Amino acid sequence: MSKVFPRVGRRRALQAAAASAVAFGLLLWWLLPLGEEPPTGTITFSTGTLRGVYQDYGQRLRNELGKDMPGLKVKLVQSAGSYENVRRVATGQADFTIAAADAVKTYELDGGRGAGRLRGVARLYDDYVQLVVPRDSGITDVAQLRHKRVAIGLPNSGVRLIANRVLRAAGIDPEKDVTPVSDGIDTGPDQLRQGRIDAFFWSGGLPTKGLLDLAEKFRFAFVPIDGSLVTRLHSEGEAALYYRATNMPESAYPSVQEGTTVPTIAVSNVLMTRKDMDPRLTEWVTRTVIKSRDDIGNHVHSAQLVDLRTAIYTDPLPLQEGARRYYRSVKP
Repeated sequence: MSKVFPRVGRRRALQAAAASAVAFGLLLWWLLPLGEEPPTGTITFSTGTLRGVYQDYGQRLRNELGKDMPGLKVKLVQSAGSYENVRRVATGQADFTIAAADAVKTYELDGGRGAGRLRGVARLYDDYVQLVVPRDSGITDVAQLRHKRVAIGLPNSGVRLIANRVLRAAGIDPEKDVTPVSDGIDTGPDQLRQGRIDAFFWSGGLPTKGLLDLAEKFRFAFVPIDGSLVTRLHSEGEAALYYRATNMPESAYPSVQEGTTVPTIAVSNVLMTRKDMDPRLTEWVTRTVIKSRDDIGNHVHSAQLVDLRTAIYTDPLPLQEGARRYYRSVKP
């Protein structure tokens, strides 16, 4: 017995065909290469510390770049964090990196070598300041860190920049009023768990793997950083103006926050390179960053916040020419 199919009008058929063509065109827009052949060669990408978001993001971005540019070798090098990343790119030790906006501005204000050559590729996601203490410590305010052993991040890290500024804004001299310890997210959690420090600062995307791991074996809490302290922070200078008051969402570390948000500070992260980097290569890198948001975001939660509409705002850096070409090519 033959099946009877409903008749489709000619106009409706044409509309359906047109819609399919548009959808196919959009698919090609994402998948087709930007030129006849993808760029080749070798680039160095400076990441961050183990168990930090920069390191995780860098590894996964390298995989995505490999899919789009099979002939491009991406060498990852670990670093102390933002400030060292900025310096490496500015001085030619690395070609691409991620750094917090306040660290970029601080390097510029410090008169760092090659600062004028730095250029933005994409605004990525925000770092959140996470001040961690044992759950039973009784510390509920930054001012209570006085006379405590506090991990303020590695030298040349963005964490140390922020930690020192937060402490000063709370009326604490980071060199005299606390015992400063140079631990980052790779060692700080274990030091806290073993009682060797009383608190540690971390600034990173949400959630950070190092803290997720700690939550599985140690009860800790976050110390709130309220808006009044952020206002005092802004008096620290031009670089501190990149900090803004916000709340760490309750979903960041559910077992720790137990349904509550935490007042804190956020600062944006910028993917960056140099003015002299090949614009065509930078255009391809920019495209991969935007295109791979969901794939990377499945593993690095903060990467889900990469957005084409905000990626162009790489303040304090102007856009690199290749990145500008990409954003112009996809502008509606």
